[in-house]
Amino acid sequence: MSPETLVQPPTLETAPLQISPADFDHYVMSTYARYPITLEKGEGCRVWDTDGREYLDFVAGIATCTLGHAHPAMIAAVTQQIQKLHHVSNLYYTQEQGELAKWLVEHSCADRVFFCNSGAEANEGAIKLARKYAHTVLGIQSPIIITAHASFHGRTLATITATGQPKYQKNFDPLMPGFYYVPYNDITALDAAIALLDGNERQVAAIMLEALQGEGGVRPGNLEYFQRIRDICNEKGILLIADEVQVGMGRTGHYWGYENLGIEPDIFTSAKGLGGGIPIGAMLCKSFCDVFQPGDHASTFGGNPFATGVALAVCKTLEQEGLLANVQARGEQLRSGLGTIVQQYSQHFSEVRGWGLINGLVLSGDTELVSADVVKAAAAEGLLLVPAGPKVVRFVPPLTVSAAEIDRAIEIINRGMTTLV
Repeated sequence: MSPETLVQPPTLETAPLQISPADFDHYVMSTYARYPITLEKGEGCRVWDTDGREYLDFVAGIATCTLGHAHPAMIAAVTQQIQKLHHVSNLYYTQEQGELAKWLVEHSCADRVFFCNSGAEANEGAIKLARKYAHTVLGIQSPIIITAHASFHGRTLATITATGQPKYQKNFDPLMPGFYYVPYNDITALDAAIALLDGNERQVAAIMLEALQGEGGVRPGNLEYFQRIRDICNEKGILLIADEVQVGMGRTGHYWGYENLGIEPDIFTSAKGLGGGIPIGAMLCKSFCDVFQPGDHASTFGGNPFATGVALAVCKTLEQEGLLANVQARGEQLRSGLGTIVQQYSQHFSEVRGWGLINGLVLSGDTELVSADVVKAAAAEGLLLVPAGPKVVRFVPPLTVSAAEIDRAIEIINRGMTTLV
């Protein structure tokens, strides 16, 4: 049956949703510190709350809504795919999963793809793949993966252990063995760690890093640092894993964050922006380290036709609408505008850093203001932002954001600061 012959779905007549924040908190576990805003619809870079108030969305689902809200390409893909085939498990071949894997391989350095549902699951897959490679190829009995301080790789037990931030690990011990932390962008510390860990017998199987640390304060990787790491991995047979969950899919002005660093990882992970807001994750690798066999790893929902069909539409739209050029232009505009904020309020802000449309406005160590203060003031003026730690305000709008929306965001930050200082 072709898409043209699909029947139109019936209109469901349902009463408006009217759950109050108090009832919400009664029924939903308190794992999030939510802002006192109830959002109900969105279009492009804008969202509206239940009181009809409009906001500029520079959170975008925390760097997830690649095309913004209610993009026509996503509406068409969701509508067509849900009427065609949405889930059949990985016991069978499906066209959508194969086409998405082909697009990802042809637009990256990878040879193979494994699909799952989230960034944490993608990173779990990368960790498992690295460990199996260590055992079966490198002959390492107790493999160790080196990660960075201030990193973030997910919320499962393995990925919070990989995450070099104690605040995410508190009260969840015993943690997973097999991880070691080093300072980010410090090649001397990395060299010393490898020498220490491999002193008596080889243990280092992989180095797992973000090309830009998102939750760690929007800290871009250093070009020379990553190129030296690539050389070390080549020399010692260590796998290089890039966590691209937050910076991949065009967020930095390139398809992948590692392209900003002039290197190719052996394994990298994607999620967030891959589905444009529809849950999907992917772990990609080069063929030489593709050691998984049937039964080694699996995901019931991973790669289902619905998620992969929508993700494929996101990928094609990213390519066909030239959104990488928009990311580069709007990113420069945003950093320029935020730079004027830093100059105007130099006693409170120290710098702007980032790539493309993932940028951090860094608060001075001398100011009493914290990122949550700026986020709250911006929301009061109609701009949604999110902290990246206590001293960094993160700006991650949809990749479709316009020049006018960037200008408006800068104006709102300016107004918000007048209420704070």
